[in-house]
Amino acid sequence: MPNKKTNVLLITSDQQHWNTIGRFNKEIRTPNLDKLAIEGTVFTRAYCTNPTCTPCRASIITGKYPSQHGAWSLGTKLPETEHTVGEDFSNAGYRTALIGKAHFQPLGSTKEFPSLESIPTLHDFKFWKKFHGPFYGFEHVDLARNHTDEYLVGQHYALWMEENGLNNWRDFFSPPTGTKPREQTHKWLLPEKYHYNKWIADRTNVLLEQYAKQKDNFFLWSSFFDPHPPYLVPEPWDTMYDPDKLSIPSIKPGEHKNNPPHFGLTQEKEPDFTPWKESGYALHGFHTHLRNLHSLPKDIAVYYGMISLMDKYIGRILDKLNTLGLAENTLVVFSTDHGHLFGQHGLKAKGAFHYEDMIKIPFIVRYPGKVPANRQSDSLQSLVDLAPTFLSMTGIPVPRTMAGIDQADVWFGKKHTARDSVIIENRHEPTTVNLRTFVNDRYKITVYYNKPYGELFDLKTDPCELNNLWNNKKYQYLKSKLLLRFLHTEMGKEPLWMPRIAHA
Repeated sequence: MPNKKTNVLLITSDQQHWNTIGRFNKEIRTPNLDKLAIEGTVFTRAYCTNPTCTPCRASIITGKYPSQHGAWSLGTKLPETEHTVGEDFSNAGYRTALIGKAHFQPLGSTKEFPSLESIPTLHDFKFWKKFHGPFYGFEHVDLARNHTDEYLVGQHYALWMEENGLNNWRDFFSPPTGTKPREQTHKWLLPEKYHYNKWIADRTNVLLEQYAKQKDNFFLWSSFFDPHPPYLVPEPWDTMYDPDKLSIPSIKPGEHKNNPPHFGLTQEKEPDFTPWKESGYALHGFHTHLRNLHSLPKDIAVYYGMISLMDKYIGRILDKLNTLGLAENTLVVFSTDHGHLFGQHGLKAKGAFHYEDMIKIPFIVRYPGKVPANRQSDSLQSLVDLAPTFLSMTGIPVPRTMAGIDQADVWFGKKHTARDSVIIENRHEPTTVNLRTFVNDRYKITVYYNKPYGELFDLKTDPCELNNLWNNKKYQYLKSKLLLRFLHTEMGKEPLWMPRIAHA
């Protein structure tokens, strides 16, 4: 029989809107996530620590905020000196692995800040045939970096395609790595059996079989790439949803008139974002959002198709847990790294727009007999809480360096909440795009570094966030109170890793 200590299986998607699980949105079909939700607790108010990949993923494994662990934006690197939760599990005798997307390091590499996830290392197949870790506390990794047909394809995923008979895999990906010019729209010609979802499920299940056979406890992260754009999926998933039968989000007239200036600029044909450009690198979301509006219904249909395809392979992993007799002593958490905009407020993808669509995330916890089943909770959750909670629920001491909060009693249903607020950071440029958002049970307030503007929304009376109260004279006292609470929370999230042990 397998070891009966608690195992941890973390399953994540990439850039998934919080309302894209079929149990709560009848326009989409996700039978496996629906089943997971019935068997566990769904937390309806979970948030990312940063609405971009690297900072938030680094928070998941460090239990720290981006401002603390160093990987503060896309294009930065999580320092190898940072302590990670994988190290704690390894030291406790667990097997640790990451399958799929890491994105702890940038596409560029320098002598001072070398990156294994950079070009051309991504395509050094001799290296990847030999390298499977260690990597940020994971003893074993199988990595890839591309979303759909991106030229970033390589690493272990490309090797897997070749090993499984697709020697011409380059024909399905964009140049210069691939040979297929980016003319694939919505339908990806790649056969499903070579899709990275299957690769992730296959590699995850091989490890689960190994752990079960050897009676090893494990901390395993299955990290999916979808539904991150480009909107591209193999048949028949590209036609699974009829665009004419889907709800299509849109902007309400005048809704950005009270918002910070970058919101309104997105609705211009040729906006000037020069004042925000500082590092010389791309600014996510700081461009016109008016392009390709005619394709939005089909984009959403394919986005849903990508989620449904991913759900199929998540089901394969959950079925394997059951087959191996591991489900009863395995804590399963499903979430994503951040949200996604697909027409809400006239916006697409991601950027410095801290609407609920962007920062709130799907979040399901299952642990048979311990986490209440078929339950919904509005308890505030943050991805920074994952690492300390995983350790707490497996009886491993939580390092003092972690800033996240232990949510174990909340997940077990013993307490209603462990938090009265969450903070979301977004420092995309050193000074010009630097904002933080404070969310409590009712209100949300966003502050921009060295800027007079901001956002204040009453999520109870204005759940669609159409009425920014920042400059409303009637709400200045409330704004002052929230700003003070925001400051107190910001001061309180600093981990005291060095205890005071004497009077002097």
